[in-house]
Amino acid sequence: MSKPMEFTGERFTPECVREIWYEHFHRYVLAGELASGKRVLDAACGEGYGSAHLARTAKTVVGVDVSPQAIAHARERYQADNLEFQLANVCNLPFEDGQFECIVSFETLEHLEDQSGLLKEFRRVLSPGGFALISSPNKAIYTDRHHTENEFHVRELYRDELDALLDEQFPARRLLRQKLVFQSAIWSEEPTPHVAFHQSKNGRISAIESPGHEAMYYIAICAASEACLPELRRDLWLFDDAEESVYAHYHHEIRKNMSAGELLASLERQLEELKASGVDSPSESPHPRPWWQRLFRSS
Repeated sequence: MSKPMEFTGERFTPECVREIWYEHFHRYVLAGELASGKRVLDAACGEGYGSAHLARTAKTVVGVDVSPQAIAHARERYQADNLEFQLANVCNLPFEDGQFECIVSFETLEHLEDQSGLLKEFRRVLSPGGFALISSPNKAIYTDRHHTENEFHVRELYRDELDALLDEQFPARRLLRQKLVFQSAIWSEEPTPHVAFHQSKNGRISAIESPGHEAMYYIAICAASEACLPELRRDLWLFDDAEESVYAHYHHEIRKNMSAGELLASLERQLEELKASGVDSPSESPHPRPWWQRLFRSS
């Protein structure tokens, strides 16, 4: 098995953890269900993890990416009879018209200036009865609300801009929403056929009939007879607050830890510089304050 690709922030790698792993893998889990038995193109496949997952259910999968390093890595790491990887620009695909029944392209649009050209090319290689799965960050939340800026994003879209762009080639669509959330969940112990649960365990992603966790609490609805029990019209209940207080606290702690890590790294660099200059103890320092106090800027 090949070594993991270095994570630079431009392309996701499966060695990433926590929320970014959840977000990226969950999209491909959904795509794997919808693309079952179909000829699939994974456009901008990155290091290939998503194409490999799609190949578990699809008839064939072709992953393409503009990065020679990513394609070489994908070919070495992921191998299956119905899976191949090709070096290609997603705005100029080397395929015949109508070759694919499903196109998957996650987190691609925002990296391109010629977004209309991308969708036009997708429409060309998509069969008349085919469909595309395309993700795009919501600029209003991803960037504006969180006050972040992704250096690898060329053009992010607001909802109305995404609608207008997709209308050019794909006027028929159903828009889904995705977000990592922190909620209280109450669910039935009975199978839930109309609710989708997926869980990763030991490197394998499985569809399960209910959340794959032991209950922290049990809620019993009791009566003297079955006829007295109320009818439950749902199998899953989710609860949170409009302020998303748990999620906000989580991000606050993440930012705090990142800031502390950056400060520590800066102090360590300054310490190494002081040692390299020969100032490694208070007695050797020409300054009245100890060296460790001089690492902090005077107020």
